[in-house]
Parts: sequence; structure tokens; C-alpha cells
Amino acid sequence: MPTDYVLFIHGVKTRNQQEFQSFATKLFERIKTSINAPTLTLKPIVLFWGDVGIEAQQDLLQGFRNSPTWDKFWFNKFRSEGVLEFVGDGALYLSRHVGAKAVRKLESQGLLGLKDMAQGDRLHLVTHSWGTVILFDILFATRWEDPKLDASEPGIRQSVERIRNTLFGLGENTQTGIKLASVSTMGSPLALFNLINQDGASSHDVTPKLKELLEALAVPRKRPLPWRNFAHPGDPVAYPLEGVMPLLLDPNYKKDNTPSQQLVEIQDVLVPSNTWKERLLTPVRQQILPLLFGGEAHGSYWENPVVAQTIADVIQKASQS
Repeated sequence: MPTDYVLFIHGVKTRNQQEFQSFATKLFERIKTSINAPTLTLKPIVLFWGDVGIEAQQDLLQGFRNSPTWDKFWFNKFRSEGVLEFVGDGALYLSRHVGAKAVRKLESQGLLGLKDMAQGDRLHLVTHSWGTVILFDILFATRWEDPKLDASEPGIRQSVERIRNTLFGLGENTQTGIKLASVSTMGSPLALFNLINQDGASSHDVTPKLKELLEALAVPRKRPLPWRNFAHPGDPVAYPLEGVMPLLLDPNYKKDNTPSQQLVEIQDVLVPSNTWKERLLTPVRQQILPLLFGGEAHGSYWENPVVAQTIADVIQKASQS
């Protein structure tokens, strides 16, 4: 019987690997419990990258504290623990050095998790927050193909190539590797990444290779790839993808002869947690006050039963086709 691998990757502000392992494991167990198919074999792969930028962020924070005006700034705790950790994780990854650190960590964890993969096995992605952008950047961005990297980050191009070679539709031989069977994004800012496409080609642009992968999968699958985009209404980082996907796949999609609907079947799934805080803030949901709830909303997907059940349904359906 084929094995269904479920790959989890976290987002920003995740520093404790054991804590993330616990969240991912609990979600994986809920997914397994929700699947009504005793013969289905599921294996988790948990990817952690959250410690690659800690030293750089600590140096920057110390620099702030060394400034004689730092104590005069308002809400310093929010600046240092909220904005710095959130924006810092994203900015640091986009740098080649810290990005290369993340690539090496994810390569070792990912290839280890897939070491026993066999023909017919399937891969399901479950990505949170900025982790979606990181994974897509490694898989699809051309910046990792630049020969100049050989001098500054020796071996990193080969690491990215090994990662891509594990996926059907990528790498040197596009007809080998494990087939992607579904994508689940949680609290994802991926829609905002489309902005980098607006002024022409960019080395961070994931569009061309993402589309190539989906086109390669469309032939053997004979149906669109299922993609569920989970968004909590109070999560300021989460954005819808249904209307953006055509733009993400091709900025000139209106002239394209291959509509995105033929390549990917995407649904935005709103997943409110229905807590007392959420009910209290709903009447003023368009005001600034609910932003105080944003961090809690952003981390709520791992324990949301709708998320687990929906992912389980997608995996079970993929196994039956």
C-alpha cells in the first residue's frame, strides 16, 4: 500500500523545536483520527527552521537597547517581541546567508523523513504562516540557482537541487520523485508575495516553477491539485487565495490558454475559534482593537478541529483516486 507523507512546517516566532513538534504531532494525530480508512498509512515529517536567525535578531535588539532614545519609544515590548521577531524572521530568511542556513536544516530533516519513500507514495504539505513562503521559495525561486552562490554559500545550490529532485515535476528528471497530492496553508501571507511579480522577473518569484510543477502533476492526476487555504478572520497575516491564485500562477493569466482552475482546485476555509475573546471583539472587528487578538488567532490553526477534519478529508479523497 502507498504511504501518505504529511509534511508540516511552522511560521514566524517559533523558537522551541520541541514545542513545535508537539503542536505538529497533535494535529497529525487529529488528522489520523478523522480519517475513516484503516488501511491508509500516514507518516509525519516535521520541519523546523525557527532558530536560524536568533543570533542576528539578538544583536539587533542589543543595538536598539544601546541607543539612548530606546526607552523613550512607546510599546517597546511589542517592538522587541512582536514586530522584531515577526518581521525579522521574514527579512532574515530573504538574506542569502540566513536563508542558506534554513535550506540546510530543512534539507536534512526533509530527506531523512522521505528516506523510505517508494513509487506510488504521496506527499501532503501543511504549512503555517511564513513557512509557506520559505518552502515555496526553496522549491521554486530561481535565486537558489545563481552560480554566484558557490563563492558565498558553497554547496547550497546542490542542497536545493537535492530537495527539488525528491518531488515529481521538479529537478533534473521531472518524471521521478514523490507526487504532491495536496496543499494546506494556514494563516498564509503567500498572496502578498504576488507583489514581487509586478515589475517583471525577480529571483524571488515562485510563479514559473510552481506553474511547471502543477502542469506536470495535471497529466498523471487528470484533475486539479486540491489546495485548502485556512484563514482565521482575526488573523492579520492570513489572506484569501482563491481570487489571487490566477495572478500567482501567471500575472498575464487573462491571456493564458490554461486556466488556473485546471491546475489547482483551491478553497479558502474560514476557521474562527469561537472563543469568548473572539465573540467579544466581533462587533468591532474592523477597528484597531482586534489586532491585540491577532497573535492568538494566528497560532490557533494547530488545534482547530475544522482544520484537522478538512485536511483529513482531502487526504482520504486523494488516496481513493
